[in-house]
Amino acid sequence: MAETKIFARLKADHDRHRKLLDQIDATKGDSSERERLFEAFRVEVTAHAASEEMSLYATMLANADLRDDAQHSVSEHKEIEDMLTELYEMDFGSTGWLTRFRTMKDRYLHHIDEEEEDMFPAAEEELSDAKKAELLAIFDKEKPKEKAKAAAEEPSSEDERE
Repeated sequence: MAETKIFARLKADHDRHRKLLDQIDATKGDSSERERLFEAFRVEVTAHAASEEMSLYATMLANADLRDDAQHSVSEHKEIEDMLTELYEMDFGSTGWLTRFRTMKDRYLHHIDEEEEDMFPAAEEELSDAKKAELLAIFDKEKPKEKAKAAAEEPSSEDERE
């Protein structure tokens, strides 16, 4: 069953992200709940994206048949990361915050739907069971480190992505 574990793991993260997005969207005004949920989402998604890039995307970029999908997804990660930084720097109680949040939510949902419907099935077909098991191990090793790093850092539009 190694062939599906990496993709099941990524989809499980996506399901948690969808739930957090809905919880944030249901918050009202300048609440500590909105800020707490947004920070949980920001840290989780930042760690997920970095770990996904180090595992699955790194392998896909090395495969000519999968490279375009991986490049597209990396650019979407950057776009979403920029939107998260912008939201982090805004007043959580402003109407502009919720409007911008909903734009980011739509972009993120589009991104993960595209991954699950197009990219993951293509990678599932191309990659060996051993490679998929290796990618899961890399993802599971890197994500806790990336989560701690994301939680410790305050995002800033002044930062440059490594």
